[in-house]
This record gives sequence, structure tokens and C-alpha cells, in this order.
Amino acid sequence: MQKFNQKVKFLPLLCLTITFIVIFTSPTFSGFASPENKTLTQSQGIHSLTKNTTNIVLVHGAWADGSSWSKVIPILKDAGHQVIAVQMPLTSVADDIATVNRAINHIGGPVTLVGHSYGGFVNTNAAYNNPNVTGLVYISAFAPEENQSLSNFLDFTKFPKDLLVYDNEGFIYINPEMFREAIADDVDPAEADIMAVVQKPINQSIFTEKSGPPAWKQLPSWYQISEADHALPPDMQRLFAKQINATTVTVNASHASFISHPVETAKLILNATKERTR
Repeated sequence: MQKFNQKVKFLPLLCLTITFIVIFTSPTFSGFASPENKTLTQSQGIHSLTKNTTNIVLVHGAWADGSSWSKVIPILKDAGHQVIAVQMPLTSVADDIATVNRAINHIGGPVTLVGHSYGGFVNTNAAYNNPNVTGLVYISAFAPEENQSLSNFLDFTKFPKDLLVYDNEGFIYINPEMFREAIADDVDPAEADIMAVVQKPINQSIFTEKSGPPAWKQLPSWYQISEADHALPPDMQRLFAKQINATTVTVNASHASFISHPVETAKLILNATKERTR
């Protein structure tokens, strides 16, 4: 009698096991990838959510990080794009290029690559011969020729006294007391104060590192000029825009135009995603 009871107890468990085997090996089961169901396959990855949509990679400049794009990101995502805001280490041009390329490879093509300030210098190199990148957007950004460095465009001896602060390891900060006036004088003072506190310092060696072959010779480009920029002169921005044959817009903004004018910035980026070829 005891053996009979054990068999009775075992039968429901056996039936349940068989049911699970049938379900999980069925090609119609939607929770796992199969030849008939590719929704979550590794090869598609993040693209499963954005079929036929250009992805966007945002690259910050010096004295900033990826969170500085926080006002632009929601607009881009609401338009249906997958977005990554890169966190560059600002330790060397090579390190920063590698970081951007990892983000591009992770999100997959086609990618519109967007850079602010020094981010444009990095993107000019990161996108070169990169088949995933289909367009470049420069926001008050450097767009160098091959063998040019940031020092070709910036003369520290002409900067206001005490603007730059060097630490013992050769990294440069902007004096927090002068940050808003230099970078973001059209940004809310409380927000600008936070930007000054969380600024990421940049290795001074970056300013003399030379750029490689420029991607803007291979790809269509867009440029947003900041007319009230105290950090990167508007006339220099116009020269960059002309040099790269960019579709150009102008905003009456500080160097931090993507923070003070996120709607205009997002509009330019979205326009670039719609025109991936010349």
C-alpha cells in the first residue's frame, strides 16, 4: 500500500515535467530565441527595439560627462531612437576614442555620432572608417584636420588668469568660481554651479595629441554654432563648419548650448538621422 501511494504521488510530478519539456522545446514558445523567433537573439540585441531606426551616440566634451546630455536624451528617445551617452575618461585621446568606439559597437549601426566641444575632436577620429557611423553632428565642437591638435586652436596664455586649475597629476579643472561665466552663462545659476562641482578634469597631455585622418571627409556632417560662446569663438566654429561642408544652424547660446537650448540641439540631431547620405 505504501508503494502504491508513492507511485500516485510521483505521477503528477512526472506529468508536470513532461509538460515543461514540451513547452520549452516548442518552436512557438516566445520566451527564448529559436530559428522561427528572433526577437531576442544576441545578433539583434538592442536593435530589436528600434527596427529601421538610426541609433544615436552622444559624446561629451572636457569638464563634463554623459549626464550633461540629460535634457536632450528624452527628446531623442521620445522620437523612437536608441541612445547612449558615452562616459569618456579624458585621460588620453586614444582612451577616449576607444571608449566611443565601444559604445558604437555596443549599440550597433547605423549610428549618428554627436559630439560637443572636445567630443567633436574625438568623434572625428572614432568615426574614421567605422562602417557603423553614417553621420556626424558637431555641437560647438572641434573638427580638426589630420595632424592638428587642440593646441592649434587654443592658447592658454590668453585665457583669463586663474581660470584653469591643475592638480598634482597633470589634470586640469576649470575654477568653479569662473565656470558659469566661461562655459554656461545662459544656464540657470544653480544648475551651472552643479556643473562646476561635478566637472570631470581633462589630462593636459590631450591638448598636444594630434588628430588622425578625419571622418568628416567620409561622412555627411551637421554643425551647431553658438553665437555667444566664450570658450570656443563663434568665428572658429564657422570655419570648422565650412571646412567640413556641414549643414549648419546657429543658436544664440553659450558654449553649453545643448544644455541651455536642448530643443534646438535635439532638432538638429533628429534631422541628421533622417539624412544619412548626401
